[in-house]
Amino acid sequence: MPITATSSLPGLLRPDGDLVRCDIAIIGSGMGGGTLAYALRESGASVVVIERGDFLPREYENWSPEAVFTRGRYRSDEQWYDGAHQPFRPGVHYYVGGNTKVYGATLPRFREHDFEAVELHEGVSPAWPIRYRDIEPHYTDAEYLYNVHGTRGQDPTDPWRSGDYPFPGVAHEPAIARLADALRAQGLTPFDMPIGIDLRPGGACVRCATCDGFPCLLDAKSDADVCAIRPALASGNVELLTRTTVTRLRTDANGTRVTEALATRDGRPLRIVAHRFVLAAGAVNTAALLLRSGPAPGRGLADGSGRVGAHYMVHNSTFAVAVDPRRRNDTVFQKTLGLNDWYADSKSGYGPLGNVQTLGKLQAPMARVLGRAVPKPILAQVAGHSVDLYLTSEDLPTTANRVALDHAGRVVVHWSPNNLAPHRELVRRTTDAMRRAGYPLVFTRRMGVAVNSHQCGTAVMGEDPATSVVDPFGRAHEVANLWIADSAVFPSSAAVNPGLTIAANAFRVAAHGQLTA
Repeated sequence: MPITATSSLPGLLRPDGDLVRCDIAIIGSGMGGGTLAYALRESGASVVVIERGDFLPREYENWSPEAVFTRGRYRSDEQWYDGAHQPFRPGVHYYVGGNTKVYGATLPRFREHDFEAVELHEGVSPAWPIRYRDIEPHYTDAEYLYNVHGTRGQDPTDPWRSGDYPFPGVAHEPAIARLADALRAQGLTPFDMPIGIDLRPGGACVRCATCDGFPCLLDAKSDADVCAIRPALASGNVELLTRTTVTRLRTDANGTRVTEALATRDGRPLRIVAHRFVLAAGAVNTAALLLRSGPAPGRGLADGSGRVGAHYMVHNSTFAVAVDPRRRNDTVFQKTLGLNDWYADSKSGYGPLGNVQTLGKLQAPMARVLGRAVPKPILAQVAGHSVDLYLTSEDLPTTANRVALDHAGRVVVHWSPNNLAPHRELVRRTTDAMRRAGYPLVFTRRMGVAVNSHQCGTAVMGEDPATSVVDPFGRAHEVANLWIADSAVFPSSAAVNPGLTIAANAFRVAAHGQLTA
């Protein structure tokens, strides 16, 4: 039975169904791959996006905390292994749109200094081969594509911008507005967190409690599927292959050009032949595919620098629940407030501390993050009286923190947190601020290796082939027709959500023109 695709391009599929031909093959449909496909939709090139999953089903369980958080309905059952070779279930979601199907849609820009060398507590966060000015126009493109709502001039660390946000910031509900006032009374400067939702006049968003961490039943969250892949497919120049897992890239005899991608679709072998290949499978899976495609075990494709898989970063992150037992928090859509007063703090002796932002409103089944042994009635009481926060600090790239493959070809993530002193100080300051704001009980839990939604750094960009995998536009130094367009190319992790920067960089790669030359 021949393979069929989601749309038809003349000559794309051979009658026997075991071969796909195109100009550009993009492996991965998340923020990087989806945005790149959108940016190339009118380039004149035939583009195929390859996604190992399928479209996420629209069903009642999209909005069920029990289904999403307790049972992990949409989370991959795949097992990865940590440095002690203990298995864990990673926070990855294999659907069209990738992890953006369940992300919180917080879409800030990196700060100007995030692209420069920054002195952290435990070392220097390396400079990027580009500067903020090089990516700024593409941030604007990404904000318009992903319907970003924000308020210019509130955040004291905000970088300059050539235009305003496409849509105004999302207003705080009463409890969060009171918190913002209480923080301002302490001399802090809370701001409207930039967020991608369809809250335009007549838009689909209803400001529900099931956004952050959930799939959106209304397609109102600005994910890569809804905002990028679907309009790209509508152009007629982009094809999508779902349920297709690329297992290896095959090269010519010299290893300097990819000739085809070997894949399986619904259990059947499939070959994808393209003039150019783009990896956008996420920092871990992009590195793993390069390692599986290399000339020898432990050496990846395009790995003359030895950096494929190395320098894995994922942020230091803590989940904080601030509770006022005297007063209920009836907020529904809570993820609207950010705090960056300590983002670039260099006077504390700790160096930059990081970002604080509200999370989607905690519900009892989600409160299990505080501990599996806590009885459900107590979790419900905590959730009903809490404001919930996510604290993020920058981690440093190291050769020890890396993605590797074991003897069976399984993914191994070697990760030991670093630069923790600033993160502990961020937790201390935030806890103190929340207590002063009227929340006497603050519970915190630092995230571990399985929380990897901010993964980056495993195939970094740079000018020097001896210390980087790809050039500043994502093209592999050693493989002429191979690009990377996800967060694997990030030389540093900064301390805010990477999604918008991934999208902006994909626009920048497309605009450079090498892919369609």
